[in-house]
Amino acid sequence: MEQTAPTLAELQTLIEMTGTINMEVFYWWCTGLMVIIHAGFLAYEMGASRLKNALASGVKNILAFAFIVPTFFFFGWWIYLAMYNGFTPDFEAAVAGLPWSTSMGPNLTDNATGIFWGAFVLFAATTASIFSGAVIERIRMSSFLILAIVLGSGVWILGASWGWHPDGWLTKEWGFHDFGAAGCVHMIAGFFALGVTINLGARIGRFAPDGTPILIKGHSMPMTIIGLMLIIVGFFGFLGGCIIYAGGAQWTTIFGTPVTLSAVSFNTLMAFSGGIIGAYFITRQPFWMMSGGLAGIVSAAPGLDIYYPPLAFLLGITGGVVAPLADKIITDKFKIDDAVGAFAVHGVSGMIGLIALGIFSGFPNVVAGAPDISFSGQLMSAGVMALLGFVPGFGLSYVMAKVGFLRVPPKAEIAGLDLVEVPLEAYPESVPATETPIRTSTVTA
Repeated sequence: MEQTAPTLAELQTLIEMTGTINMEVFYWWCTGLMVIIHAGFLAYEMGASRLKNALASGVKNILAFAFIVPTFFFFGWWIYLAMYNGFTPDFEAAVAGLPWSTSMGPNLTDNATGIFWGAFVLFAATTASIFSGAVIERIRMSSFLILAIVLGSGVWILGASWGWHPDGWLTKEWGFHDFGAAGCVHMIAGFFALGVTINLGARIGRFAPDGTPILIKGHSMPMTIIGLMLIIVGFFGFLGGCIIYAGGAQWTTIFGTPVTLSAVSFNTLMAFSGGIIGAYFITRQPFWMMSGGLAGIVSAAPGLDIYYPPLAFLLGITGGVVAPLADKIITDKFKIDDAVGAFAVHGVSGMIGLIALGIFSGFPNVVAGAPDISFSGQLMSAGVMALLGFVPGFGLSYVMAKVGFLRVPPKAEIAGLDLVEVPLEAYPESVPATETPIRTSTVTA
């Protein structure tokens, strides 16, 4: 049978479909890598908890992930599509985000929506997990889940709509640029955590009667450090999800500006190493070295697409130095018990990142009509992100605290949340061997 050569139209269709499938594959693996972030948070928080609270801290992370996925499907994605102008929704633009839309399910003509939704829902879960660590060992599971859903499927995606949507008002009006989500993920989560911890209060025994801080050690520092390293591994998927794959053309940021994976690789690794070094010289503690590495990446995140690598390295050092100092200030001066330094690592470092890009960059935005990246635009945008995180976190937790719903009772806290909330022992082999054995009856023939 004679074979005929494909026509130009057929070749064009083949090339386009190959590009579409490659795009799907790219975001598929980005999403998979981002799941590793949650394995990291799981180990990180369990290790940072005392033995009696280890499993409750882990379960809290698992449930946050599980609840955010469906809530983000039912209303989170709609918020992103609808709220880019502020608080006035664009109902027409958001039709595609309604749960019954043809885009929100299997559709052979739409290879993009589900895979982008998958990346964004992992951003949402990451935002909730950042907040999760700050409140371990004394928050009610039920109140945490409500706060996590509000943050992950509501607050953060509102910030993303303002700053990451192609028509987001922060970019259109102020020239906002935040490649690696230092603002809409890290700052919002960090300031939300600050608002909640103010109302939640410190763990029993965290401060002496005269206000002197007393260190509460987690049961496994190695587990915590390994968890932090897993978060860094997953962060490469997170940053990949910040890039727009355009088949047959150069990669772009979510703002439409050109970017390469090469640039992001240079700057991410330089900022990470800078953060470790900065924290090492300030604290010499492995916990803060790894947390400083994360703070270093966040401090450079807004400009990972455009920085000269030595500048990313210097910003990483800055984040690594400032984060532990900021945590010490809020602990010593304000008596706030942020169990893992979430506000310092994410909130403060995110603010450094947004403002630094305004100082070191005059790069133009490609978005039509948007002003160039500027110091004033980045500074004002940082203020918006701080308020967007802090106000809902403080307000909602204040109401919960007033009605006695936010925190477990003192007796439950002293006994341990594993016993109260799970209930299961993390390390049952640690039960004393002198425990009275169970008697068995003897059956005679």
